[in-house]
Amino acid sequence: MSSESKEDAIFKALANGKRRQMLDAIKHAPLTTGALCEKFPEMDRCTVMQHLKVLEEADLIIPRREGRERWNHLNALPIQAIHDRWISQYAGHAMNVLSALKGDLEA
Repeated sequence: MSSESKEDAIFKALANGKRRQMLDAIKHAPLTTGALCEKFPEMDRCTVMQHLKVLEEADLIIPRREGRERWNHLNALPIQAIHDRWISQYAGHAMNVLSALKGDLEA
Protein backbone atom coordinates (compact mmCIF):
# COMPACT_ATOMS: atom_id res chain seq x y z
CA MET A 1 0.00 0.00 0.00
CA SER A 2 1.45 3.40 -0.95
CA SER A 3 1.95 6.06 1.70
CA GLU A 4 -0.75 8.16 0.02
CA SER A 5 -3.35 5.38 0.22
CA LYS A 6 -2.31 4.72 3.84
CA GLU A 7 -2.95 8.39 4.62
CA ASP A 8 -6.30 8.20 2.84
CA ALA A 9 -7.29 5.20 4.99
CA ILE A 10 -6.30 7.08 8.15
CA PHE A 11 -8.24 10.21 7.16
CA LYS A 12 -11.26 8.06 6.20
CA ALA A 13 -11.15 6.30 9.56
CA LEU A 14 -10.79 9.55 11.50
CA ALA A 15 -13.55 11.26 9.50
CA ASN A 16 -16.23 9.33 11.38
CA GLY A 17 -17.19 10.61 14.83
CA LYS A 18 -18.05 7.18 16.24
CA ARG A 19 -14.64 5.84 15.24
CA ARG A 20 -12.94 8.81 16.91
CA GLN A 21 -15.01 8.07 20.05
CA MET A 22 -13.87 4.44 19.90
CA LEU A 23 -10.24 5.55 19.70
CA ASP A 24 -10.84 7.83 22.69
CA ALA A 25 -12.32 4.89 24.57
CA ILE A 26 -9.15 2.81 24.13
CA LYS A 27 -6.72 5.71 24.53
CA HIS A 28 -5.65 4.82 28.08
CA ALA A 29 -6.16 1.06 28.03
CA PRO A 30 -7.22 -1.57 25.51
CA LEU A 31 -10.80 -2.80 25.55
CA THR A 32 -12.42 -5.97 24.35
CA THR A 33 -14.88 -5.79 21.50
CA GLY A 34 -17.62 -6.70 23.97
CA ALA A 35 -16.64 -3.79 26.24
CA LEU A 36 -16.74 -1.43 23.25
CA CYS A 37 -20.21 -2.72 22.40
CA GLU A 38 -21.29 -1.88 25.96
CA LYS A 39 -19.82 1.63 25.65
CA PHE A 40 -21.79 2.21 22.44
CA PRO A 41 -25.24 0.73 23.13
CA GLU A 42 -26.76 2.72 20.26
CA MET A 43 -24.88 0.47 17.83
CA ASP A 44 -25.32 -3.26 17.37
CA ARG A 45 -22.29 -5.57 17.56
CA CYS A 46 -22.09 -5.87 13.76
CA THR A 47 -21.81 -2.07 13.38
CA VAL A 48 -19.13 -1.88 16.08
CA MET A 49 -17.20 -4.62 14.26
CA GLN A 50 -17.49 -2.73 10.95
CA HIS A 51 -16.03 0.40 12.58
CA LEU A 52 -13.24 -1.66 14.15
CA LYS A 53 -12.44 -3.13 10.73
CA VAL A 54 -11.99 0.35 9.24
CA LEU A 55 -9.77 1.34 12.18
CA GLU A 56 -7.73 -1.83 11.80
CA GLU A 57 -7.30 -1.32 8.04
CA ALA A 58 -5.98 2.18 8.80
CA ASP A 59 -3.60 0.60 11.35
CA LEU A 60 -5.12 2.75 14.10
CA ILE A 61 -5.90 -0.26 16.27
CA ILE A 62 -4.03 -3.46 16.84
CA PRO A 63 -6.33 -6.36 17.73
CA ARG A 64 -4.97 -9.14 19.94
CA ARG A 65 -6.82 -12.39 20.53
CA GLU A 66 -6.77 -13.88 24.00
CA GLY A 67 -8.93 -16.97 24.01
CA ARG A 68 -12.39 -15.95 22.90
CA GLU A 69 -11.76 -12.26 23.52
CA ARG A 70 -10.43 -9.73 21.05
CA TRP A 71 -8.55 -6.90 22.75
CA ASN A 72 -8.34 -3.66 20.79
CA HIS A 73 -5.17 -1.65 21.39
CA LEU A 74 -4.64 1.91 20.18
CA ASN A 75 -1.83 2.45 17.68
CA ALA A 76 -1.15 6.20 17.80
CA LEU A 77 1.78 6.11 15.36
CA PRO A 78 -0.35 6.76 12.24
CA ILE A 79 -1.96 9.76 13.97
CA GLN A 80 1.51 11.08 14.86
CA ALA A 81 2.59 10.64 11.23
CA ILE A 82 -0.44 12.63 10.04
CA HIS A 83 0.36 15.32 12.59
CA ASP A 84 4.00 15.50 11.51
CA ARG A 85 3.16 15.54 7.80
CA TRP A 86 0.14 17.85 7.78
CA ILE A 87 -0.87 19.55 10.99
CA SER A 88 2.46 20.70 12.42
CA GLN A 89 3.54 22.34 9.15
CA TYR A 90 0.31 24.28 8.80
CA ALA A 91 0.17 25.16 12.49
CA GLY A 92 3.66 26.68 12.25
CA HIS A 93 2.61 28.78 9.28
CA ALA A 94 -0.56 29.92 11.07
CA MET A 95 1.47 30.95 14.13
CA ASN A 96 3.81 33.01 11.91
CA VAL A 97 0.83 34.78 10.33
CA LEU A 98 -0.72 35.50 13.74
CA SER A 99 2.59 36.75 15.10
CA ALA A 100 3.00 39.09 12.13
CA LEU A 101 -0.57 40.33 12.55
CA LYS A 102 0.02 40.98 16.24
CA GLY A 103 3.18 42.92 15.40
CA ASP A 104 1.30 45.00 12.82
CA LEU A 105 -1.52 45.75 15.27
CA GLU A 106 0.88 46.78 18.02
CA ALA A 107 2.84 49.09 15.68
